[in-house]
Amino acid sequence: MRKIPTVFVRDPDDRAHVLPEATPGCEWVLADEGQATRKYDGTCVMLDGDGNWWARREVKPGKQPPANYVAEQHDEVTGKTVGWEPIAQSAFAKFHAEAIADAEDADYPEGFNPGRWEAGTYELVGPKVNGNPERCEVHELIAHAKAKWMTVRDLSFDGIRKAVLFAAEADGCEGMVWHHPDGRMAKIKARDFQ
Repeated sequence: MRKIPTVFVRDPDDRAHVLPEATPGCEWVLADEGQATRKYDGTCVMLDGDGNWWARREVKPGKQPPANYVAEQHDEVTGKTVGWEPIAQSAFAKFHAEAIADAEDADYPEGFNPGRWEAGTYELVGPKVNGNPERCEVHELIAHAKAKWMTVRDLSFDGIRKAVLFAAEADGCEGMVWHHPDGRMAKIKARDFQ
């Protein structure tokens, strides 16, 4: 998974926050050319086409990547490299295994088989992941491809800010991800405004 650009330009004097200016290449969000979805606050994992699970991993400049690491993208500004490590060697292996086991053991309606996972990316959330901002009782995997759609009526800086902060306050939502029909994505987090 490549790093998703932030909808608004980061403040060069305070990179934790954004300015009311679209990041070049993300103007399509303000032009209402995509669909907003909920950004879940957990850790990203991936099931590849061969049935192998991977955990997203950032490697900071000067640090050694873990064994079997597959680099995906290098950020020249921060010096970080984003990539994947096998889930079995990640810090989230136990919680991922719990999420898989809980989904396969659950009493679901006939014809529903959550144990049949599709290749793609998922957000691992739960009590032991990032302080549980999603307020889950058990560890779960949420398919990014099936993320909850969000409505943002005012696509100005202030309108997006208001919608994102409202969602965060209401239920711990980390932010939003916009999906363009051509595959482009852009994100914004509540903490970008605070």
